[in-house]
Amino acid sequence: MFESVMRFFILCFFAAGFLSIADHSQAIASDLQSVLAENSKSIERPSRLTVGKTINKLFDSGVNGVPNFLKRWRDKQVWFRKKDRKFFFGPDERGEIKLIDIDTGKVVGSASSRILKQIKPNSGVRSVIGAALVRFQLSDPDPNVRAAALQTLERNANAGQLKPLRSSIPSEADPVLKSRKERLERLLTISFGETPEARISAIEHFKGDVGIDVRAALNPLLATTMAVAVTLPEDKNIARELRVDVDLSRGEAHAKLAKAGFAPPPLDKIARDAAIISKAVDGQVEGIPLSELNTETARMEAYRSLAIAGAVPAFLSSNELDTLLNTHVFFEVYAEPNRRLTDAALDSLEAINLTVGLNQVIDLSLDGISLASIYFLAAIGLAITFGVMRVINMAHGEFIMMGAYTGYVVQQFITDYTLSIVVALPLAFAVTFAVGVAMERLVIRHLMHRPLETLLATFGISIALQQLAKNIFGTQAVPLTAPSWLDGSLIFNDIVSISYIRIAIFVLAAIFCISLLYILRKTRLGLEVRTVTQNPSMASSMGINPDRINMLTFGLGSGIAGIAGVAIGLFAQVTSEVGANYIVQSFMTVVVGGVGSIVGTLAGAGMIGSLQKVIEWFNPSNTLAAQTYMIIFVIIFIQFRPRGIIALKGRAAEG
Repeated sequence: MFESVMRFFILCFFAAGFLSIADHSQAIASDLQSVLAENSKSIERPSRLTVGKTINKLFDSGVNGVPNFLKRWRDKQVWFRKKDRKFFFGPDERGEIKLIDIDTGKVVGSASSRILKQIKPNSGVRSVIGAALVRFQLSDPDPNVRAAALQTLERNANAGQLKPLRSSIPSEADPVLKSRKERLERLLTISFGETPEARISAIEHFKGDVGIDVRAALNPLLATTMAVAVTLPEDKNIARELRVDVDLSRGEAHAKLAKAGFAPPPLDKIARDAAIISKAVDGQVEGIPLSELNTETARMEAYRSLAIAGAVPAFLSSNELDTLLNTHVFFEVYAEPNRRLTDAALDSLEAINLTVGLNQVIDLSLDGISLASIYFLAAIGLAITFGVMRVINMAHGEFIMMGAYTGYVVQQFITDYTLSIVVALPLAFAVTFAVGVAMERLVIRHLMHRPLETLLATFGISIALQQLAKNIFGTQAVPLTAPSWLDGSLIFNDIVSISYIRIAIFVLAAIFCISLLYILRKTRLGLEVRTVTQNPSMASSMGINPDRINMLTFGLGSGIAGIAGVAIGLFAQVTSEVGANYIVQSFMTVVVGGVGSIVGTLAGAGMIGSLQKVIEWFNPSNTLAAQTYMIIFVIIFIQFRPRGIIALKGRAAEG
């Protein structure tokens, strides 16, 4: 009985002791200072190779304040006091340091920096700490912090960050950030998923996705290395078998055989000759005088004799190499050993490549449309004047130049770029309209029925206007700044995008196209213009003044060119030659579309712009070649359709 009672008390004593130890351990686990003391050596002298283990120990401790400590550690705001081996927070400076308690965050005193050691991790350690902090930042209350952490993961993620990322998704309140997290989770699953099934599911999710990040995640799975063996190994994920003289050269195959230990290394001729000379004795090599080693065959025979004697490394003859090539197989092996994963990646990439091709076509079409809108604005004024008056105006490009310079001058007085463009557009029209009317009155009218003289006169005016612009504005390009809301591009995906300036020019071109069609078809002026175009004599007998119509038409065409100049100046350099750069394309547009036709000019601009972009796509480094091919195309086109896509009757169609 007594023994039983004593046993009971002893058991109670030990149980109380164990409970006390457990409580003490728990208290230590909740104390960050104690946890840091256990890892003081690795914290005091951190290295990039060991700091990861230390950080994991801090995370596993479960104590509060680990994220704050890591942030301070990264920012060099941690101090170590050797006498009691305690860590404190403090500013990154010298002198008297205010010591902040690691656990409470309260100032507990101060000490001289001479008796403290500042923990200064190098850049490599700081990068590891920063990556570890991402785990906590993904669930930070501040959405900006979460976005920054997500951006860090998107640039550089590893397997250890997949789990924290997944755990942060359900609680994410921001729909945009949640979508980014879900996408990144699937991307990381492709590389670091726990099971092949999970990785395959993530791969299949991105079928047809054109994002660069998707291809960056899939391509490592399909990375290959070349290997050689007697037979194809069954335990390898073989990408393809390689054929000698088709997929690789004989030299590459020989080098691969040598590297794998199946053959001696290829014989270098310089090394061969040096070896032969080094083995010469009394002017002979294996009984062959050096003077006779003046041919490739003789030198090979001498080296073969040395090799047989064991004096130099052996080499393969051509027949021996052929035998080895026929008895070995060359192949590429996927870095990813799981065949199911590589098959899924290939299927997804095939779908992605198809989608990429379709999007490239769409992007090319948008580029063609934007270029066509520019050519339309540049050419429509020329089409009107040429269609009504049959005047080849070589100074048309200079009206574009005047419009661009008008926009520049306006911005010198109006600093609000939006307002300046609003003012510049009608002002450019007014200026160029007035100059066009003056040019028609003073020059064009007197040379109406002399096309060669008109051509030469307008060419001379073009040169004079360019020189005048150089005298006023100088030879250097001047800026015509677009409003801030025209900055950037409308991005549909990683492939398809179009700048807002190009969209604005397209809208402007559409407005002008609709406006001109309305004027020419629904107004009295338009009726008179069409009448003069069709039959000027009849128009004159009906009381219409052809001279007045010619003046207004030339002024209208010049004014539209001025507006085109403002639009072109928003993305092109404004110089005295800015208009001359578009004069050739303008004439081609008018000729291809049909002289005097608004719709024809639109069609011509669309054809010229689209074909030029297609040609540039095949040869992007040579835009001059694209223009040359376009001129050749126009010459061929007018042989089959000399009046253009849409031909008009009247003076412009005579010939």
